[in-house]
Amino acid sequence: MNATPERPVFRFAPSPNGELHIGHAFSALFTAQAAREAGGRFILRIEDIDTGRARPEFEQGIYDDLAWLGVTWDGPVRRQSEHFGDYRAALTRLQEMGLIYPCFATRAEIEAAARPDSPRDPEGVPLYPGLWRWRPPRDVEARISEGAPFALRLDMARAVARAEALAGGPLTFIEEGTGPTGETGEVAVEAQRWGDVAIARKEMPTSYHLAVVVDDALQGVTHVTRGQDLFYATFIHRVLQTLLGLTCPRYRHHALIRDGAGRKLAKSARDTSLKSLRQSGVSAEEVRRRLGFEGERS
Repeated sequence: MNATPERPVFRFAPSPNGELHIGHAFSALFTAQAAREAGGRFILRIEDIDTGRARPEFEQGIYDDLAWLGVTWDGPVRRQSEHFGDYRAALTRLQEMGLIYPCFATRAEIEAAARPDSPRDPEGVPLYPGLWRWRPPRDVEARISEGAPFALRLDMARAVARAEALAGGPLTFIEEGTGPTGETGEVAVEAQRWGDVAIARKEMPTSYHLAVVVDDALQGVTHVTRGQDLFYATFIHRVLQTLLGLTCPRYRHHALIRDGAGRKLAKSARDTSLKSLRQSGVSAEEVRRRLGFEGERS
């Protein structure tokens, strides 16, 4: 599944579940510039595994926004919804390693099991308390026969032990930017901070974490540039890359664009979209200048 490109490969990978905002514009321009400076390729991926939220008009909006910004990409666009077989194959490999188990606990049950002093993951959510970690097969089979929904979770302790055995020591990655607290250079992976993450569901053979490492390997991505909000997700990605025998890109996490109150911009908050800026008469040159890319066209 690995690829060895002749030139560095950078990617911009938005999800078509809302309209792009100024933060996405920064990330696209930042990545396109990094690719150009490295003499590399800049590719576009549409991350639409959530078929319930992805919409054609939002995907078209991504193309329109990038064209408006003057950002072009190399080669065809990869749409994740067309490649579920790739993710299913990766999931099967993890299952064959004995690292995956089904969890039928609801979000409410998981939250109810948490205590005020329970450890939390990097996003502040209480760690999964292991309610279904390696329960007797009869319990699992009973719930499956009932048609109950479930998540497939990665036994993180086992996964890390297996990955470190394969790597011959603790996992690390190269950070060319900075993490949220200034992490840079060779960074130690602390995947246990996430606990047993869900990497697939009954109705969907993948999650963001699994799909992104498979896609990056298949597309020969050598450099991942993205916001600092995804820095700690790299811990999960390094474990999966090692288990699946995938190459590890170099990472560069950039600061986030925030509003006046210091909150990061989000589609869910309906922050001002690039489409609305365009329709209100704001020029692409003005947006690029505001983001520090004056005169830059990619």
